[in-house]
Amino acid sequence: MKTPDPVEALILDLVAWLDEQPRDYPETMAAWRTSCPRLPVWEEAVDRGYVDRRVAPDGSVRLLPSDVGRRHLVACRPQRAR
Repeated sequence: MKTPDPVEALILDLVAWLDEQPRDYPETMAAWRTSCPRLPVWEEAVDRGYVDRRVAPDGSVRLLPSDVGRRHLVACRPQRAR
C-alpha cells in the first residue's frame, strides 16, 4: 500500500484555504511558508501553477487558486465543488 504524500495533502489544504477567500501575500507567507526542505508546500503549489497572483486596485497582491489549482482541488476533493 502506498503511503500518502504529506506535501500533496498540504498543497490541497493551501489551495482550499485560498479558495475560501483571496489572501494577501504577508498573510499567506505567515501561514504557509516553511524552512523545512521536506515540506515545500508554498513553493510546490506555485511551481505546479496552482496559485494566481492578482494586483488589487490598492496595489496589494492578492493570492487565489488558479483555474488549474481549483480543478485539481475539485478532482482530489469532490466535496469542495461549488
